[in-house]
Amino acid sequence: MSEPRSELATAFRRLRWVFGGLALISGVVNCLALSGSIFMLQVYDRVLSSRSEATLAALCVLVVLLFGFQGLLEAVRSRVLARIASQVHAELGPRVFRCVLALPLRSAIEDDGLTPVRDLDNLRNFAAGPGPSAFFDLPWMPLYLLFVFVLHPFLGLLATAGALVLVGLTVAAEILSRRPQRVLAAQNVQRISLGLAGRRNAEVLRAMGFGERLTARWLRLNDAFLAEQRRAGDIVGGLGAASRVLRLLLQSLILALGAWLTIRGEVTAGAIIAASIAATRALAPVELAIGQWKSFVAARASWRRLAGLLQALPPPARPLDLPPPVAGLAVEQLSVAAPGQRRPSVRNVSFKLQAGQGLGIIGPSAAGKSSLVRGLVGVWPLLSGTVRLDGAALDQWDETALGRHIGYLPQDVELFAGTVAANIARFEDEPDAAAVIAAATAAGVHGMILRLPDGYETEIGEGGEALSAGQRQRLALARALYRDPFLVVLDEPNSNLDAEGEAALTQAIRGVRARGGIVVVVAHRPAVLVGVDLIAILRDGALQAFGTHQEVMRGRRQPGPARNGPPLAVVEDRKAGVQ
Repeated sequence: MSEPRSELATAFRRLRWVFGGLALISGVVNCLALSGSIFMLQVYDRVLSSRSEATLAALCVLVVLLFGFQGLLEAVRSRVLARIASQVHAELGPRVFRCVLALPLRSAIEDDGLTPVRDLDNLRNFAAGPGPSAFFDLPWMPLYLLFVFVLHPFLGLLATAGALVLVGLTVAAEILSRRPQRVLAAQNVQRISLGLAGRRNAEVLRAMGFGERLTARWLRLNDAFLAEQRRAGDIVGGLGAASRVLRLLLQSLILALGAWLTIRGEVTAGAIIAASIAATRALAPVELAIGQWKSFVAARASWRRLAGLLQALPPPARPLDLPPPVAGLAVEQLSVAAPGQRRPSVRNVSFKLQAGQGLGIIGPSAAGKSSLVRGLVGVWPLLSGTVRLDGAALDQWDETALGRHIGYLPQDVELFAGTVAANIARFEDEPDAAAVIAAATAAGVHGMILRLPDGYETEIGEGGEALSAGQRQRLALARALYRDPFLVVLDEPNSNLDAEGEAALTQAIRGVRARGGIVVVVAHRPAVLVGVDLIAILRDGALQAFGTHQEVMRGRRQPGPARNGPPLAVVEDRKAGVQ
């Protein structure tokens, strides 16, 4: 059974009738391109011998019209190719960007994560450029060679030999450019990754003075990248120069051969010029293809990466809309791994929560707490097990519909450039102003927002740079509470909060429980656990204890097997004063 056609191929295949029209236009253009050769043949062999000015005038008018029509058709072809490129880009753009958003949740990202978007741009730029025109013209090379053969077989053989040499140069460009392009792609990823790491840690580099050493590392990578880029450019540039010189040489050789044949009386003087023009036109698409080979290789690599990505991340099927969850959360034998990893960071965790309950997850560092909550909200892949809301597994929900019922505050808070209100409303097209204010009030940030320069319409900048760390965290809490989601998951929500912020956080947790929602909180500081009624202790990715405060502090382990004696996490939390 043949493999299913990629989405890229399908997008272009839907335009096959347009490509058929372009092929027809290219055929007419290439037939009209013979006008120059035929014109010169007629001028030298008919007009000069007859000395007829009327014939010359008629030929001039005709050739002007033919060349004008040819130019019009080439302009139409160029505009159609540009519109094809734009249409495919517009059709696949949303799909590719969704893959950009999903890719970090499926595998480790080595570069800035926007390679698929750049790949789509590469395809659009190549499709809208002169490269496709060269490929449309290549099948018409035999027409020009046949025309030269008609003038004289020796001229045709010489033109064919030149065409074969140029085709050989094209094949050489393909073979010699493969490895440099692969190396360039890998080196570019390393270069970009190091640059992004430096940008993220600019404060650390400046404060501790090792920015110069990081710059030296980047320069070594950049020098290697530039050296490989020069090698690749030398290959394509050298072959391009060779093709141009060969075309000029071939033109001169055809003139010389034509002159010799004219001396022998085998061709007319007009045939010399006509053969030279036709041979040059025959070789032009090959020369253009060699000149565009670098763009073609880059576009082909982009095609392969995009096709593989779209196949690896197929669009999810639209499931049946489920009613909003109101009853409970069930975690069944859950094992979670980081994207791109097979080793689980959380293993075989099971528990249940009912509406109105709050769970605090505690444990030593690297116990798997953040991994667990990422599995709960469906952002990290599940190796095994299931997370259910009212009995329905998370994958039975439409992603957008599910997000309406989940509020998530990650450990590393990220906000987006825009207004305070837009960030709280999750950038809805038509946000509910009352719901925005209600979420801010529930998070205890309504007063803080009103003190900002423009209140809810204050622009916070990229990443929320206009706000302090505590303000960003509280604003992200309001975003998590927007429209009263059923499940609210908070990962270290008090890491940047002062006493006032912690009090507001506790009140927000109690508010979610009071309205019948479920709250899951990861905490190192015990103050936030005042608002929850259940405690879970993780150690080495396994659930060591689960129950009420009193049950956990007495060392009762629910569920399941654990080591003899109280878990280490319980001892640590007793020392920390968790009640």
